[in-house]
Amino acid sequence: MSNLQEQQQQVFEVAGEEAMVQFGRKLGAALHDGSVVFLEGDLGAGKTTLTRGILRAMGHEGAVKSPTYTLVEPYSFGDKVLYHFDLYRLADPEELEYMGFRDYLAQGNYCLIEWPERGEGILTAPDLRVMIAVNGAGRRISIAGCSAKGQQTLTALLRDVSG
Repeated sequence: MSNLQEQQQQVFEVAGEEAMVQFGRKLGAALHDGSVVFLEGDLGAGKTTLTRGILRAMGHEGAVKSPTYTLVEPYSFGDKVLYHFDLYRLADPEELEYMGFRDYLAQGNYCLIEWPERGEGILTAPDLRVMIAVNGAGRRISIAGCSAKGQQTLTALLRDVSG
């Protein structure tokens, strides 16, 4: 990671599930079309809760569940689709090739990927890395912009959070 990308990492503190959803709304509003976001953290850290907020920002009001068994859950928004991946049960990264992972990246679709380390060697580089850690009763969210698009998203998020 370059020095510029390291400088583009920001840490946020959230307290509770509703605060995580609200933070996800702000992140979702800042995301650029075609963003690939790695969601990292232990079981129960809040990756799916954050995803719920991102989806709310895009207009989805229905249930949001972790696609642990299906591996991917699509959500359509006009001509764009957000794909929520959960690779926790992925036995081999090659399975992503068999399921046509590269096709999911087409046409500016969003990809949120939980447990990205399970797809190492197959997954494309992310635009954003979101690392969630339990911090007492709340969560510490570290976000790194890993591309120009990711850095622009992080800048927009910072404006929204501080403004």
